Amino acid sequence: MTKIQQKIWLLVILAVAVMGIIWLALTHVTEQNQQKSNEVLKRYMEINDVSQQTKALITSLNTQLVTPSAYHAQQTRAQLSKVRDLEQELETLRNDDNGFRITSYRHLLESVTDTSERVLRLVNEQELEEATMEFNEATRIANYISEMTMTLLSEEMATYNGFYGALIETSEQLNKLALFVLALITVVLLAATYGFSYSITKPVDELTRAANDLAEGHFDRPVKVESKDELAFLASTFEHMRVNINEYIDELTQKAHLEQELQKNKLLLKESQLKSLQNQMNPHFLFNTLNTLSKKAYLDGAEETSDLLVDVAGLLRYNLKNRDQAVPLEEEVAVIAQYMAIQQARFADRLTYTTSIDADLSVPIPSFTLQPLVENAVIHGIEPVENGGTVKLNIKTVPQGLQIQIMDDGQGINAEQLQRIQAPQSEAHIGFYNVQKRLELFYGQTNLLQITSSEGQGTVVTIHIPREERADDA
Repeated sequence: MTKIQQKIWLLVILAVAVMGIIWLALTHVTEQNQQKSNEVLKRYMEINDVSQQTKALITSLNTQLVTPSAYHAQQTRAQLSKVRDLEQELETLRNDDNGFRITSYRHLLESVTDTSERVLRLVNEQELEEATMEFNEATRIANYISEMTMTLLSEEMATYNGFYGALIETSEQLNKLALFVLALITVVLLAATYGFSYSITKPVDELTRAANDLAEGHFDRPVKVESKDELAFLASTFEHMRVNINEYIDELTQKAHLEQELQKNKLLLKESQLKSLQNQMNPHFLFNTLNTLSKKAYLDGAEETSDLLVDVAGLLRYNLKNRDQAVPLEEEVAVIAQYMAIQQARFADRLTYTTSIDADLSVPIPSFTLQPLVENAVIHGIEPVENGGTVKLNIKTVPQGLQIQIMDDGQGINAEQLQRIQAPQSEAHIGFYNVQKRLELFYGQTNLLQITSSEGQGTVVTIHIPREERADDA
């Protein structure tokens, strides 16, 4: 049997028990009143029966006197026996109020029976005149008995008048009690029914709310049901289902995030491959041509032009390398020097390049990490300024590893532009995002590249190289 069924049976048993107790109590009270009423009625009937049997005795005597016969004599003696029996039963009616009258009543009955005996004897002896005189005496005594019967009945009614009043009052009280008990039973049953229904409807409401939450996609709200029946098991199963769904959604979210990261890396790789293809358009022919021009310029005495061509050739040679490999930091610094020599030849006195290096430059770093950042400093920071500016490369050892800073005192970047640059996969600044992502993939850490700037105050790009570098290529 389930616990909900137990609750229902408990409610039914409670109702039946209350109704049974009330029925037994009312039955007991009714039986007591009925018993007392029967006793009083029996007294009335016994007193009245004495008068009736006495009258019947007189009638039987009159018949025997008028038409004497053995049959009539037998009938008269039978009636006489009944009266004598009633005489003995009168003692049961005696109480403190009617003791004297009961005694007088018995004497009258004795007189009427004795007189009746004499009438029968005289009739039998055929002394009809004396028998008639005794019969008249018996009739007179019977009339006294009738009068005394009425008196006794009146006294009995007066004696039990209080009983009848109490009986009526008890009946009225029973009616009131019945109404009160009916109201009490109704209240108790309503309270029990409400408690029982509430113990079922509240968990059902909570389960309904939980189902609505799940339907609306709120899988983070726990299912709590305070119950000790089958609904508690249902709620526990519901909660287990919610947890499983929530975990499954989290797993799908993580997979989607990983898929998104993979797509970003694929786009980054495609972008890098595209730029590599664009930059490698017949590079060997250009490299050989630049070497030829450099030697020709040197032979013609244009040593400055020859040096510039050598820097361009060196920069081109470095770009022919595999972009997906690591190089010593020293090579990146050398390439930056060649790049800045070319830009200084272009901008003349408007561009100044300085370095401050206090670190071990044999540390591996992803290739083409510094050049895009220095190129941004020159093109977007210094070139728009009429008087030009300075680009600084600072490298120093810090407790966490190595710190590289590329600084310029150019036009700077406003807050809105800076936010767009730092946005993931910014189409307008794919170079900055490319460098940042390659550093994270190479060292397995995040937040390795920061940029700070304000409009008119220049820009500082900081690269943090961890102390424990990766041994494999990026």
